[in-house]
Order: sequence, then structure tokens, then C-alpha cells
Amino acid sequence: MFPLISIIIPVKNGANYIKQALEAIHKQNVNKEIIIVDDGSTDSSGSICDRYASQDSRITVVHQKNQGAGVLKTPA
Repeated sequence: MFPLISIIIPVKNGANYIKQALEAIHKQNVNKEIIIVDDGSTDSSGSICDRYASQDSRITVVHQKNQGAGVLKTPA
């Protein structure tokens, strides 16, 4: 088995691009987990990411207020 690769995707109002990005990553033949950080998007980015996460247990979505992609608070 391949080692686990963690892919972190920062998203801020990327509804026009996030589907394409997730589809491209999905096609990669590696053992992966995908962590999406929705940094306060005001478009449909968050719901698109949630929809993908509901269909693939390897995807985790973190929604946070706009703080910049480098700030990630772990869930309590």
C-alpha cells in the first residue's frame, strides 16, 4: 500500500474552480486524504466542498471565518 498523502486545499470564494480541482485530485492514484479549509467564502464554495465530502470519506472540510489560509483551529 502507498503511504498516506495529506492534501490541504485553501478555498476562498472559489466556486468556479473547486470542482475542477477536486476532480483532478480524485483522479490521482495515491492513498490520500483531502483537507479543505473554507476561509469564510461568501459564494457556494462551502456547500460544494460539503457535497464532495459527503460522497467521499477521505475529504474533510473545515469552515472558518476569514482568517487567511494559514490559520487553522482544530475542532474542540
